[in-house]
Amino acid sequence: MNKKIILWSITAALAGFLFGFDTVVISGAEKKLQALWQSSDMFHGTVVIGMALWGTVVGAIFGGFPTNKLGRKKTLILIGVLYTISAIGSALVNDPYSFAIFRFLGGLGVGASTIAAPAYISEIAPSGDRGKLVGLYQFNIVFGILIAFFSNYLLNGIGDNDWRWMVGVEAFPAAIYTVLAFSIPKSPRWLLTKYRNEEATEVLKIVSPDMDPQILIDEIKNEMDNTVPNETIFMKKYRFPLLLAFLIAFFNQLSGINAFLYYAPRILTEAGLGESAALLSSIGVGVTNMLFTLLGIYLIDRLGRKQLMYIGSVGYIISLTLVSCAFFFKWQGDLMPVFLFMFIASHAVGQGSVIWVFISEIFPNHLRGSGQSFGCSTHWVLAAVVPSLVPVLFASIGPGVVFMIFAVMMVFQLGFVKFMMPETKGVSLEELSKTLIKE
Repeated sequence: MNKKIILWSITAALAGFLFGFDTVVISGAEKKLQALWQSSDMFHGTVVIGMALWGTVVGAIFGGFPTNKLGRKKTLILIGVLYTISAIGSALVNDPYSFAIFRFLGGLGVGASTIAAPAYISEIAPSGDRGKLVGLYQFNIVFGILIAFFSNYLLNGIGDNDWRWMVGVEAFPAAIYTVLAFSIPKSPRWLLTKYRNEEATEVLKIVSPDMDPQILIDEIKNEMDNTVPNETIFMKKYRFPLLLAFLIAFFNQLSGINAFLYYAPRILTEAGLGESAALLSSIGVGVTNMLFTLLGIYLIDRLGRKQLMYIGSVGYIISLTLVSCAFFFKWQGDLMPVFLFMFIASHAVGQGSVIWVFISEIFPNHLRGSGQSFGCSTHWVLAAVVPSLVPVLFASIGPGVVFMIFAVMMVFQLGFVKFMMPETKGVSLEELSKTLIKE
């Protein structure tokens, strides 16, 4: 594989590292902030903590606009600027409202990065290596999560203002990423959709030195000739890729993954474990997530997207059913962590490795940003809604029923994979467009 493509892909994927770091780093500081500002639980959850999540939703909804208009490269640079400002601002403020505003800016970066980074990598990657290269984004997310836990551990207790260092240290990798983003070329496919053929040709000579650039230019020209001005992803002919993006994002969150990640200590405590729950949820889950994400990245261009989704779906069904049974039949002791790690492994090798790759592949070049925005928005809205319902559902219908519902939803996901999901492994983006668009 072309070394420059690997380097450019790693650079773009570092947006995922900042995504993971930014999302989790607050966990080390949030209790200190609530005590410092004497916030109520409601205010703390919805404003101090929750604003970053809603920033992510907004970033995902509107991130397609700069990705399409400004281009993938400029959007990636903008994301780096948002992360840097957010980290520095969050570390320097003295009131919860200002803190929430700066965390919101970081959330915008998270949401937009789920669109721009996978889109950029998919558009420079060779067809046979696209899965593993886009998968670097997901790996960087889980790696960022691990480093954030480690960073919080090291910075905890260094002084009365240790929380400032916890949230502010992100500025260092964010600034480095921003500088590196200037070094990557613009996406050749984006340039071609803007009819900037000469610039695209220069990039294509580096990306695919063994391929005549005119072949791709002709393919994209043909694709553009079959479009009408001001097309949107909501036109009838794009209904199938739109449905695919919605369903993979829908099932991603209806697996209960965020319920597990956000409430692992509560789940383990209710299952009979004690203080070791926090350690298991942060370090154990983080390590399991990273190892099986690496496995998924290794396999995604070998077995294909569908095969990984089959493996993940079956693993989901088994692990979620076991978790549900543990609550129904009151299985105490060390079984619950085993079921939890089995669930995380199933997610990492399946949905975790596939979702960002798949959504970045199924839309035509000129609508990729908008299509990814739709899929990512579905993901992030549900990521906000589902975990917020978990405490209420645990109290009203019980955790056993909640996890059985998740298990049933994964049976439906298995049906989606079997009967609807196309295999995109090794197929060029232009060929996929021809296959999935129904005129």
